[in-house]
Amino acid sequence: MPPERRAAVSPEPAPLTGPNESTDPSVRARTRTRDGVGVGVGVGVKEDIKEDHPMSQQALETPAVRDDAPARPRRRGLRAPKITATRVLLVVLWLASWELSASTFLDPFYYSKPSAIWGRLVDWFTSGTAFGTIWEQIAVTLEEAVAGFVIGSLAGVVLGVLLGRGRFLAEVCAPFIKAANAIPRIVLASLFVIWFGLGMSSKVATAVVLVFFAVFFNAFQGAREVDKTLIDNARILGARPRQILLTIVLPSATSWILASLHVAFGFALIGAIVGEYTGADKGLGLLINHAQGTFDSAGIYAGMIIITVMALLAEWLLTLLERRLLAWRPPSAAAEAQI
Repeated sequence: MPPERRAAVSPEPAPLTGPNESTDPSVRARTRTRDGVGVGVGVGVKEDIKEDHPMSQQALETPAVRDDAPARPRRRGLRAPKITATRVLLVVLWLASWELSASTFLDPFYYSKPSAIWGRLVDWFTSGTAFGTIWEQIAVTLEEAVAGFVIGSLAGVVLGVLLGRGRFLAEVCAPFIKAANAIPRIVLASLFVIWFGLGMSSKVATAVVLVFFAVFFNAFQGAREVDKTLIDNARILGARPRQILLTIVLPSATSWILASLHVAFGFALIGAIVGEYTGADKGLGLLINHAQGTFDSAGIYAGMIIITVMALLAEWLLTLLERRLLAWRPPSAAAEAQI
């Protein structure tokens, strides 16, 4: 018999296997890979699986897709300068068209113009106003707005969550809350001036009323939207009502409450300005009222710009607070599309 024939016929020694180990090399390779044996075995497994299961090729290439996951943040980072440049361009075009219009066919006495507004701002920050330094007016308005924001937010969150979890109490108080919310705020501001005088208390009270309802309805709805299955499971595990409130209800309503706070600080500034406009001895509202009485349209616009900058700074701080408090939550498409 030729040597080639003898080699083909001669039996190969059987591999040493355990009682539960398969003699198939591909099966042994997969078993060794699961048990953590070397890298070379893993390569063999990939080839075996590719031959046995054509659809598994996509699953084996999953890590490559995962490596490309940060591409979206990189694209968003590249778009940020373009977005900023577009915004700046829009502002420049708007101011240039306003200046040109006020210099040609619009009467600057009524509509003012950017150069006059800038001059009024420079005059306020360098020489002061008729009622003292501009920093003093800003400090008074900011103090009133912050106090009204804190008091109104706390009251809105507490009552909103309590009424949101208490059905009977909510049904009793519902018509009174709706009636109070229907009262015009300017009327309340006038009453607060009569009750508390021209000091800071009347402005804080006006800001509290505006902030309270903005926060209350969101906190109320957030407490109502809590998953009932979570609460039932917590009760089965022996959780007390206080524990359910602190560990389930409040965290679930946090996003609702924080969303309302972004709007609430703007309402606090409006309440402070309206109170100062009604009657005050200091504040940005007093400056705007005085500018209106003297037909100083540039002064009105200058006061509006200062208030806008204050609101934007407060919005930035609230956004930082929201990101810190909601860092435990996974990012969502809604958060990425936030204004």
